[in-house]
Amino acid sequence: MCARGLRFAIFSTPPVVDATPLLCISGGLLFDHTLLWPALSPLAERRQLLFFDQRGRGESQTPPGARAARIEHDAGDVAALRLALGLRRWDVLGHSWGGGIAMLAAERDREGVRRLVLVDSVGPHGDWLPALHGAALQRLGPTQRAVLGQLHPAALEEPDPQVHSAYARALYPAWFVDADLAEMFTPPRSTSVTGAAVAARLRREGYDCRRLLRAVSADSLVIHFLISLLPLLLSFELVAAIPKARLALIPDAGHMPFWEAPEPFFAAIEKFLDS
Repeated sequence: MCARGLRFAIFSTPPVVDATPLLCISGGLLFDHTLLWPALSPLAERRQLLFFDQRGRGESQTPPGARAARIEHDAGDVAALRLALGLRRWDVLGHSWGGGIAMLAAERDREGVRRLVLVDSVGPHGDWLPALHGAALQRLGPTQRAVLGQLHPAALEEPDPQVHSAYARALYPAWFVDADLAEMFTPPRSTSVTGAAVAARLRREGYDCRRLLRAVSADSLVIHFLISLLPLLLSFELVAAIPKARLALIPDAGHMPFWEAPEPFFAAIEKFLDS
């Protein structure tokens, strides 16, 4: 599908009559939609799920001047894809960095986003980023810690896709509470120039979208997992910044709740979207 002069790879489950479609935006900034599919497939029982590979990731076209890519470009693509699909409204779910894209998209497309779900999302500003590396090291076993310890987060301020890919893979086990599950799932190898450029710019320049989030009009659910590598403060700040946001806290799960705590995770989303 074409939008904003680029070809996007779109993936969809069957439409469901009288149910608002749900767009699911994956995190990681480097990776394609498979970080969330088929993990979110239980939600497809009651609504159409839509996924897309972000520009320059997966099967979607790399934009001209990929090294100038910004997260705002990803957010702008969301409304353009809705219009290209011929949808009047949809709900939007974003996980991790996908939450950052989702919240910016909801601010830009207020008429098109009915409800917003942020799943263990990044915060409304970037002050949390410097502490992430140290927190991850504390969660890892000796071998994993040694691998991550060789990679310095300062190198992520440059848009080298190989460095960003290696770091993402080394950090990945720290996102899990269950070490056995962490061994079962590893992110795909991705060397997206576009994704690395977006991630490097956020690291290098920081970000603060609190002013923009005050204009989000969608009813919003912020889901936080109490053993997440991301601090709880981020979710409190999101609820404070988004006018019609509510917080759902889920214990005994980390950053990957669809695998670690599927029953309370899917129940919270279904209750919110159906209310």
